[in-house]
Amino acid sequence: MKILVVGSGGREHALAWKLAQSPRVRQVFVAPGNGGTALAEDLRNVPIEVMDFKGLAEFALGEDIALTIVGPEAPLVEGIQAYFSSQGLACLAPTAEAAQLEGSKSYAKDFLKRNAIPTAESETFTEIYPAQQFARGLGLPVVIKADGLAAGKGVVVAQSEDEADQAIQDMLSGNAFGEAGSKVVVEAFLPGEEASFIVLADGEDYLVFASSQDHKAIYDGDQGPNTGGMGAYSPAPVVTDEVRQRVCEKIIAPTLAGLTKVGIRYTGFLYAGLMIDEDGNPRVIEFNCRFGDPETQPIMLRLESDLAEVCLAAVEHRLKDQQLIFTEEPALAVVVASAGYPQRYETGALITGLDEPRQSEVFHAGTALVEGELRVSGGRVVALVAKGASVSEAQAQVYRDLKQLQFAGRYFRTDIGYRAIAREQH
Repeated sequence: MKILVVGSGGREHALAWKLAQSPRVRQVFVAPGNGGTALAEDLRNVPIEVMDFKGLAEFALGEDIALTIVGPEAPLVEGIQAYFSSQGLACLAPTAEAAQLEGSKSYAKDFLKRNAIPTAESETFTEIYPAQQFARGLGLPVVIKADGLAAGKGVVVAQSEDEADQAIQDMLSGNAFGEAGSKVVVEAFLPGEEASFIVLADGEDYLVFASSQDHKAIYDGDQGPNTGGMGAYSPAPVVTDEVRQRVCEKIIAPTLAGLTKVGIRYTGFLYAGLMIDEDGNPRVIEFNCRFGDPETQPIMLRLESDLAEVCLAAVEHRLKDQQLIFTEEPALAVVVASAGYPQRYETGALITGLDEPRQSEVFHAGTALVEGELRVSGGRVVALVAKGASVSEAQAQVYRDLKQLQFAGRYFRTDIGYRAIAREQH
């Protein structure tokens, strides 16, 4: 069969790379793809943008595509699933209504409260002064979130009242995130350790992917502003077998049941960003209606099952006969960013060193082939991912291989996986 992956980031490169390994798959197309998917022998880029539903569907019909898998959030929220269904095309994606779990933080918080799913105390505001007063009442630190899609960056963890006031003002006055910030969610800060918990659902049943932990802050030690993600590793040691069971019972099952109750059969990837407290109790920080980026990269490296088969089973509502198997070896990904990211960043720099021998897999994000040369085209440029007998070993391998990769202004964190490594050393 032929598969179309919609998107251009590291997540899409990793998904396409894994899908191409399936004996059932003849060709994987990526629309629009990036420099890495352009260079891969078993992948083919298609110059159609992710929001061009008509163009994507016409391509899928013309190429007899058996399954389309949607990577980024914007097309999900805008209804790509319904458009593809109207053309008789199989598309692994939740409906636009279901994607409101990610598209609107206030919708998600209301849904969590209504279904008694554990999360932080919060309120939604459209006016500056009441939001600032509520933030003061919650104490510090306090979390301010833009309501709409902000590419993983619309969250401020304010350490002072001034910082909270400024974040609320910036978002609600339209300076920071435009339309995404016309409403803000102000919520209590949850202590504990974060984990990413991703499942694949078919409307009735679901399969659980290996756990992972993302590193959102730009600087070492989780300092500085939030990014789309500077690295990740899998599994997350904080997600023990007991915690995994609690997440399924208290979060995933009630979420899917709560959606069914309002007539939504959720089909696709569902990502719960969790905070796990010291007693192993999980609470939801956020939902995404897609695979995480960069969590996809280490998870795909560990996945032994046929991804194409389970994705097809999901759209055909037969997941109960499927299983997901992962290597015991952990995997770790380090994102290499362009100078200035997550604010204004530089593009156009020539990337060298990727032809050198290495153990790590390289998944591209902000890269483009320009007249045969690989150049920087985005903020997060590539992720290097390696497996190892331990997280320490995987980390050491990635940082060894990173020395070869060069471009002007490259930047990466030097401590990805530090929590897991601290555990290994005790």
